[in-house]
Amino acid sequence: MRFIGAVLIVVAVLSAALFFLKMNFMFLNWINNWGAQVGWGIRGFLLLLGIVLFIVGKAADEEEAEEAADAK
Repeated sequence: MRFIGAVLIVVAVLSAALFFLKMNFMFLNWINNWGAQVGWGIRGFLLLLGIVLFIVGKAADEEEAEEAADAK
């Protein structure tokens, strides 16, 4: 889950940077169809979702490591 979260964070940040260069990822061209504000909302949601997945994945990894240490 941490990998997916990290990918979402990178995509959101790069999409925001590319917006100022008047470019966009091909798979994210649709987000500006409803206007710039909605596009920024979607970018923000992707960033927030990525952060949440990264944090939850880190907690799950730590829990698995703790269980593995207790099993030994």
